[in-house]
Amino acid sequence: MKKITLLSLLLVSATSVNAQDKVVKKDSASADYNRWTIEVTVGQGKGVKPYSVGYYSSDPGTFFGKPQANSFSLGARYMVSPKFGYKAALHYNDLKNIKDNGSIPFEMQQIGLALEGVINANRLFGTEESFGRFGILLHAGIRIDQMKSKTANVVEHDHNFGVVEYNGGIVTGITPQYRIGKKMSILLDVTVQNSYRQHFNWDGAYSDKTNNLNGQLVTTSFGLTYSFGENDIHGDWATIRDKNLDQIEALDKRVGDMETLMNDSDKDGVPDYLDQENNSVAGVAVDTRGKMVDLNRNGVPDELERYVDKSTKESSEKSNVDMIKRLINEGYVTTYFDTAKVNPTNVSTEGIDFIRTYLKNYPNSKIDIYGHADEIGSTAKNNALSQGRAEAVKAILVKAGISADRLNVVPAGEDTSVEVDSEGARKLVRRVTFKIKE
Repeated sequence: MKKITLLSLLLVSATSVNAQDKVVKKDSASADYNRWTIEVTVGQGKGVKPYSVGYYSSDPGTFFGKPQANSFSLGARYMVSPKFGYKAALHYNDLKNIKDNGSIPFEMQQIGLALEGVINANRLFGTEESFGRFGILLHAGIRIDQMKSKTANVVEHDHNFGVVEYNGGIVTGITPQYRIGKKMSILLDVTVQNSYRQHFNWDGAYSDKTNNLNGQLVTTSFGLTYSFGENDIHGDWATIRDKNLDQIEALDKRVGDMETLMNDSDKDGVPDYLDQENNSVAGVAVDTRGKMVDLNRNGVPDELERYVDKSTKESSEKSNVDMIKRLINEGYVTTYFDTAKVNPTNVSTEGIDFIRTYLKNYPNSKIDIYGHADEIGSTAKNNALSQGRAEAVKAILVKAGISADRLNVVPAGEDTSVEVDSEGARKLVRRVTFKIKE
């Protein structure tokens, strides 16, 4: 029965999660990270090939070829997911030889538009925590350019001064970056462009036909990026929480709550949330509400009564009395209390009635009433609580016709025999027990 009930509750929970799935995704679409980023860069663009004889851009006699700032760009990026996005950027390059590098002077102006896909490599490979403020973007796409030769024509070569050519190609690049503020980062970008419609050499002359209309440009740039959106942290570094994990944790909690409801502290086959008497004696028959069966309503569960009757038939009157004393002295007869309360629970007064019946039948007997408390709260408070419970039970017996001088209150204080973190276990020690005084 427990398994069927738990399975049904799980199915209901799963249906509820599926029904809410679209709403959760919609609400979380823009809240976790900023999607828009703008970037500005400045750096060096260097035409690698082709060139006419006698023309080149670097200075072979210097380290790194004597770099120059001749490349500028302004771009905007939109991330459709934490890992993938798109970027559009305008570029301007003014390519020329380095002064006194030995090359014949030339100049080529280039204006272009690049449309690229972008990958956040940190998130793709799950290295956000390891890299911290460092990040790496990978990008690739297409670029369309207008090239305009500014190289003067000479007798030997026509460099197409003032002539404009349009070409396009593929760009690929890598962008290491470092977050310097909540929404701002610095970057170093290295991009390689391969053009597949380039008639010009970089010096302005027409390329040899063996070049197959192919040109190559390498750009190295430094720049800044700024992330726009409601989130306080740059979109490339924002913490993205898995919404599926929230749903799984919520479902796991609900399953845990259901398992707690299905607990059966006294092992009588009735779950605690249905059990009105979850401290029944092991082996004693209970009804559907978890109460020990007492058809004749004499305060003694039928199983215990039958045991006593059987013992009575098989032994003398003294054995019968000894058995009843044992039931009382060993704690089978008891009454229970709610947390911080001194009045017995409604479903556990049978033990008091049993003691009243015993004292009526044996008028010479006297009883010690032991009050107990769990460990929740201070020791002084729990000592007072245990005494108050014993006094409350004594008052009930006195009002039921038992002489007060036959009843002795013993405050037993805190019962430390159970785990303090278990609510089910603590219910078993918030009680009053009895002992017959010899």
